[in-house]
Amino acid sequence: MDPAAAAQISEAVAEKMLLYRRDKSGWKICREGNGVSVSWRPSMEFPGNLYRGEGIVCGTPEKVWDCVKPVAGGLREKWDENVSNFEVIENISDTLCVSRTSTPSAAMKLISPRDFVDLVLVRKYEDGTISTNATNVEHPLCPPKPGYVRGFNHPCGCFCEPLPGEPNKTHVVTFFHTDLSGYLPQAVVDSFFPRSMAGFYVNLQKAVKKF
Repeated sequence: MDPAAAAQISEAVAEKMLLYRRDKSGWKICREGNGVSVSWRPSMEFPGNLYRGEGIVCGTPEKVWDCVKPVAGGLREKWDENVSNFEVIENISDTLCVSRTSTPSAAMKLISPRDFVDLVLVRKYEDGTISTNATNVEHPLCPPKPGYVRGFNHPCGCFCEPLPGEPNKTHVVTFFHTDLSGYLPQAVVDSFFPRSMAGFYVNLQKAVKKF
């Protein structure tokens, strides 16, 4: 992939993530519990929803980041029940890559296995926040694979933010913005994401303690 074009796309996605992070308007809470809140609003990118998750994870930002960072063979494959495989298709720079993420079947197999090809940028901020910023791309080394429905992530990502005065806690804000594609009843999609995101926080907390 052309490095200049990739950098331009990824920077635009990172700016969009900051806008999502700062914009408090229009969010409707759809799930709350165990210190985690999941809310949604209509997507401006496709005929679906943008979901936002928010919660405190007990663990330093570095430890939490180790569990979520987008690297091949990383911890994410070991604890995230929605990630069966993560591979790097092309490293563009130290902080930018094209990846393929495979997901298992879900919702009692109503949702068949998916795969997603994304441009992923890791960005670090002066306050210690680390973020992933991703969006779907096409890549010649990663055509559709048999057995998987190709899904599409619109601008999405995760923020691992330090909590002032709480060095052993991390504020984790996630944005899921996914077109699962295929023929799925909307009710299945609408129930899957809030439940899945709540489970993400529970499993992330277990992973931080375990690893």
